[in-house]
Amino acid sequence: MIRAIYGGSFNPIHWGHLGLARWVVEHTEVEELWLMVTPNNPLKDKTILTSEESRYEAAKAAVNREGLKGIVVSDFEFSLPRPNYTAQTLRCLSARYPEDEWILLIGEDNWRLISKWREWRWILENYRVYVYPRHSGDDIPFLLPQVNVKEVRYLAEAPYFDISSTQIREKMKNK
Repeated sequence: MIRAIYGGSFNPIHWGHLGLARWVVEHTEVEELWLMVTPNNPLKDKTILTSEESRYEAAKAAVNREGLKGIVVSDFEFSLPRPNYTAQTLRCLSARYPEDEWILLIGEDNWRLISKWREWRWILENYRVYVYPRHSGDDIPFLLPQVNVKEVRYLAEAPYFDISSTQIREKMKNK
């Protein structure tokens, strides 16, 4: 089975996350997409996070409410050592599900930070990566000469979802 991991804080989950997940399952070879609720992204401020359990339950409720097929909300990282690193998650998933291929789905914002990720070269050498455009207007540098990249696919044909969890948190803060 071809599965994708779409990791995130989902703080909160919103229609953009769900729309992208649905689009990937419907328009790529991905048969099942895992919304991987991350306890704490090492590159983000953990003080703004609601509890991992509440984010996980909210994501499950949203997927169920929308009746999304082929999308699984996962708490897989909750049982891994902390902080969580994507390379560690991919290793554990591949060990547990050796018959499956895993694709990493990330946003353009994360692609721009990929060289700050732990073991980023190993990830790019061993896993396909799909990058969702955030329409920044800048060209995306895909060729990294120091890395033997397995595959990086820019999902230019994906619909643009003009929403972010940061925007939602700001609106909630300002009532």
